[in-house]
Amino acid sequence: MKAGLTLVVPVYNEIGAIENSIIHLKEIKKNCRDFNFEIIIVNDGSTDGTENILKGISRDKDLKVVHHIKNRGYGAALKTGIKASQYPYIAITDADATYPDERIPEFFRDVIENDLDMLVGARTGESVKIPLIRKPPKWVINQLANFMTGTKIPDLNSGLRIMKKEVVERFIHFLPEGFSFTSTITISMLAKGYQVKYVPINYHQRKGKSKIRPFYDTLNFVKLIIRTVMFFDPLKVFLPISFPLLFGGMIMILVQLILYKNIDTISVLITLSGLNILTVGMLAEMIANKN
Repeated sequence: MKAGLTLVVPVYNEIGAIENSIIHLKEIKKNCRDFNFEIIIVNDGSTDGTENILKGISRDKDLKVVHHIKNRGYGAALKTGIKASQYPYIAITDADATYPDERIPEFFRDVIENDLDMLVGARTGESVKIPLIRKPPKWVINQLANFMTGTKIPDLNSGLRIMKKEVVERFIHFLPEGFSFTSTITISMLAKGYQVKYVPINYHQRKGKSKIRPFYDTLNFVKLIIRTVMFFDPLKVFLPISFPLLFGGMIMILVQLILYKNIDTISVLITLSGLNILTVGMLAEMIANKN
């Protein structure tokens, strides 16, 4: 029996790119003869004319189009596509012609041959056109994720990846409705020890306006990373906070005892704060790992 792959493409206001993207994706499907391949396009409440183009191709046998009545978010569109998929592997990409989608068949064969849980196209190739305004927050987010997971992550939130559907479904209740879907599934799989591989890819300049809001979305990504790590490995969050307080307070107490034969209230409060945070962290760790 042939292996099967579902490609999910979330679309929101991509009037300048959608027609060429559809042509390109259909050409890729035509060349996939050694495995079953379906394409699901999710129109996430577009209002710029994209929805009319997609309604016009709804009867195309090579594509399946699903419509959201209103904009629900990138992650919500991916969840809709995953729910509608019929094959055990899910690929995702964007509709703005930024990712090298022609490499999807190559990546899928790699996933099958090596029994990977997820393969990520990391935007670290020779030609990567990421807007300058997005580079500093992207670097900060990646460094935080690296520290929290204890793993070097070449690209935390790449939108080109292939995943086992059964693995994604284990986390589906936890995955957000917005742009942080990809970051969350990356951290979740790494935290639980799934097999994740990164392959360098080029990243082209997008057509149209980016939906990312650098400052607002960066704050959301930071909160997401901390929240996700708290869910799977709470001590990674609590230890860096508790240890400096605990040992700093103990050193202050020792110095005060040696020099002044007395202990002030501040030193005791700092030490107790560190001990309390550590205790909460250990309880959270027990809860996170009770299953």
